[in-house]
Amino acid sequence: MKLILLFILFISALQATKIDDVSNIVGVRENQIIGYSLVVGLKKTGDGTTSKFTLQSISNMLKAMNIDMRPIDIKSKNVAAVVVTATMKPFARQGDKFDVVVSSIGDAKSLEGGTLLMTPLKGVDGKIYALAQGSISIGGRNSRGAGSESHPTTGTVYEGGFIEREINIDLFHQQYATLSLKDADFKNAVAVQKSINSFYNTQVAVATDSRSVKLKCPKNRSMVEFLAEVQDIDMNYQPKNRIVINERTGTIVAGVNIELKPIILTHGDITIKIVEQANLSNPEGSMAVDKNLVIGLNENELYTKEGTTTVANLVRSLQKLGATPKDIISILEAMKSAGSIAADLKVL
Repeated sequence: MKLILLFILFISALQATKIDDVSNIVGVRENQIIGYSLVVGLKKTGDGTTSKFTLQSISNMLKAMNIDMRPIDIKSKNVAAVVVTATMKPFARQGDKFDVVVSSIGDAKSLEGGTLLMTPLKGVDGKIYALAQGSISIGGRNSRGAGSESHPTTGTVYEGGFIEREINIDLFHQQYATLSLKDADFKNAVAVQKSINSFYNTQVAVATDSRSVKLKCPKNRSMVEFLAEVQDIDMNYQPKNRIVINERTGTIVAGVNIELKPIILTHGDITIKIVEQANLSNPEGSMAVDKNLVIGLNENELYTKEGTTTVANLVRSLQKLGATPKDIISILEAMKSAGSIAADLKVL
């Protein structure tokens, strides 16, 4: 029998957190790069003759080495065409090393034991920012090894990438910077503004919308020093009520105090009426879960003390009534659509 797992997050209405935890600095970001190349040295697990682009790539590579070979004459299965992807960290400098992910795009069976040939990695502007080359690790186990099973057509070249072109971000000479909140919220934007201005005892921050807070660097600090201080400032953060549902695993994550409106709901064989009472009744055949929750099994009624009609209590009650994880998830989704739940609902 499948079990549903409910995580209750005890979150206060306001919680102290650092500005760095809830915001990013605009312009300071990672950048994705991509390239196409060949993996060689495979043990007859590479692309077959149906992958025409692989044969053409091998032919082009050999021509660059003054070896003229037609694609149709190439029969090797020790080579695979791959796409190479990676992420450049902010402020990456020439010579910095990083990991790259290598993924087969042909009909190769495995990249185990292969070597990635030198691969130019480009950004969205078409410029080359890095090179990658090296031995591929697919992790896990191979056909004869022990351990967890690996995914043989995707591997990693650890520290196989090298930065060749830097992305210049000149923060030191700037007078202004902008914070971008990870979640748009006017109250939190104003809270960030107030916390920063209170710390410096002057007007150095102003919230321009629900996500953006513009900063002006004080005269006695560099921008780097200023941003380091700003990120470490504590603020009163008000998290949004949110319910996260993973339909594959039957997991529900919800705040403990997410309220719902009293309703009557029917789902398949389940019908339940939610009733709020100042003093909880305990009719015959009912089951008291705790001092704030009573389930009337005969009438399929859920009695809750006023102010305690929450998603957490509903889920506990549905479990007691024999609802499956799929039933509970469907009920929560329907209640959100009906307006009984005000919190955001995110389905994974």
